[in-house]
Amino acid sequence: MLNKYIFRHLHKKGIRGEEINGAYKIFFGTLVSESRLKIINLLRKGKKSVSEIVGTLKFSQPAVSHDLARLKKCGFVKVKIVKNFRYYSLNEKTIRPLMEIIDTHMAEYCIHILHKLKGRNTDVS
Repeated sequence: MLNKYIFRHLHKKGIRGEEINGAYKIFFGTLVSESRLKIINLLRKGKKSVSEIVGTLKFSQPAVSHDLARLKKCGFVKVKIVKNFRYYSLNEKTIRPLMEIIDTHMAEYCIHILHKLKGRNTDVS
């Protein structure tokens, strides 16, 4: 069952309850990109400019800008403009705690899958 907060928020935006799956697709579609996940994990260490992200991750500037635009649009990151530079940081209210929950879940339920894929069966169940 969906949270009452979600339904109230959708109603205010003129979105019917049946359309909620579209919002979920947008949210999880944002996370499915490996490059966006790398940017999120880099920003977990602190705010970065586009050039710092490009330099660290070795992605092209247009690709980073495109990914940051999607992350910003979906509320995953915040941007602060200082003179001619844009500094991106993780959304501390929602995304940082979410990533911590995901880390905990992965450690318990998903890491063993990677080990199996590499030929190391560490599953004791």
